[in-house]
Order: sequence, then C-alpha cells, then structure tokens
Amino acid sequence: MEIFIDIILRAGRSAVELALFVLLPVMIVMLSLMRLLEARGVLDWVVTRLAPVLRPFGLTGLGVFAAVQINFVSFAAPLATLTMMEQRGTSDRHIAATLAMVFAMAQANAALPMMTMGLDFALTLAFSVIGGLAAAASTYYFFGRRLSAEEAVLDEHLAHPVVDDAKGVLDVINRAGAEAFRIAVGAIPMLVLSLVVVTALRTSGAIGALTQALSPLLAALDVDRALILPTLTKYVAGGTAMMGVMDEMRKADQISVHLLNASAGFLISPFDLPGVAVLISAGKRIAAVWKHAALGACVGIAIRTAGHILLA
Repeated sequence: MEIFIDIILRAGRSAVELALFVLLPVMIVMLSLMRLLEARGVLDWVVTRLAPVLRPFGLTGLGVFAAVQINFVSFAAPLATLTMMEQRGTSDRHIAATLAMVFAMAQANAALPMMTMGLDFALTLAFSVIGGLAAAASTYYFFGRRLSAEEAVLDEHLAHPVVDDAKGVLDVINRAGAEAFRIAVGAIPMLVLSLVVVTALRTSGAIGALTQALSPLLAALDVDRALILPTLTKYVAGGTAMMGVMDEMRKADQISVHLLNASAGFLISPFDLPGVAVLISAGKRIAAVWKHAALGACVGIAIRTAGHILLA
C-alpha cells in the first residue's frame, strides 16, 4: 500500500507541474493571441481568403477555422465549430471531411508544450496541414463519397467579440486566460490517472514484459522499443496523457529528441479514444459520419508519420 501511495503522490506532483508550469503558460499566450486576432477580424480575413483555395479538398470556411483551432488552440476547440456546421446546414459530406481533417491534425494542447521537450513545431505544423488536407480530400472524394452533399444556405460568419479600445483588449485577454486555465486544470485528472497507471505498470514489470514480447516484431519493423509506452498511453488515454508520459521519459533520458520528432506524426493528434469521444459529441450528424472520417484520418496520419520519419 505504501508503494501505491508513493506512486500516486509522484504522479500527482508530475501532473500538476506539467499542467500548471508548462501547459498553462503556453495556452494563455496562444489563446490570448488567437482571441485578439479573432476580435480584430484577422482570422475572418484569413478564413475568407483560404476557403476558396481549400474548397477542392472538401472544406468550407468553417472547416478552415476548425483547422486553425486544432493547430493553435486545443483538440477540443473545433467542437463548437463542428456543432455550428451541423446547425447551419453544412452537408454530411463536408462535415465528414472536416472531422477527418481534425482527427488527423496535430493538437495544439500537446504540440505547443512539447516544444519545451525538443519538438520541432514548424515541421509538426507543416505535416499537420499536409496530413489534414489529405484526410479531408480522401474522405470527401472516396470514403464519404456516398454521403449527402446537399447543403442549406450557409452563414459562415463567426460571432466573436470586437476590440475597440484598451478595455476590450483586456477583456479578451482575461477571457482567454480563464479558458486556458480551464483547459490546464481539466487536464490534471487524466494526467494523474494516466501517470499512476503507467508508473504502476512499469513498477509491476508489465511494460517490460510487453516490450519483451513485442521485441521481435519491433526489431523486424525497425521501431524503437521506447515508443511502446507513449503509444499505448496516447491511444488509450489521449494526447495530453501521452505528453505527460513523454515528459517523464525525456527527463529520465529514455527517449531522444530525434525519436520524439520522428514519432510526432502518429503520437500528436486527437485520433484516440478520448479525442474521438469528445469530438463526435458535437452533434448527431457529426457522430453519424465518424467512421468515414476515421478512415480518412488514417490516410492523413500515415502521411504525417512517413513525413516525420523521413525528415525528423
């Protein structure tokens, strides 16, 4: 029992430090910047100009905004945009393409804090865009081609606060700070639980046994055995939990910066059990097309994985 309590306390300390001293500052700065750009109309300007370019990939203006949110805010940020797409009459086919793109892209709440561990954010962002567009296009033209393409008259204007004076700027920053705090604090329970489970499995020898059992296969595929733990954590507990495990492994020098960047293509995305569960809760029509989107996401993540392995 004493060993278990010690595991809980060590995991809790690591989780709180990661959430409050790494995740929170990064999210405050990025969210404040995003909200200010949004309030100034800069994001509307970008979306308006990118929408015609990305339309051939199966994306609408709101889909472009979802891409900005996933890459620079958090994996849950596109939730409101997906709900808006459903309510405003976006076709099932476009919704599936957008959802596939979000599944395949790099989530900011993991990618940005992992820059402190040595992650190449520019490379990650570049392949996030490439993989996201590939996921959207493959879903729109292949996996979701039989979905309805009928659309209502779309209003793709995004309601947001407008900054006219210093008080407006301060209000936007305060709201962004509160949003960042909710994200960081909301991540603590999953971080604690995942780190407790991972530490317990490691202490009990279960991870070692699994690694030993998979060694021949991993050797044949030329895959580093150190990736077993973060990969298992990511797809079961989510990207934030994976970030916590990766942080512990980097501190213990169990994983190199090169391996961190090489694995970013398949480790940093919301395509895992918690991520899928959260995103498909946006609405009934979103949930109805998740299988089509998941197939497209696999294409995008495969392209991201290959790119990171080749260029990391």
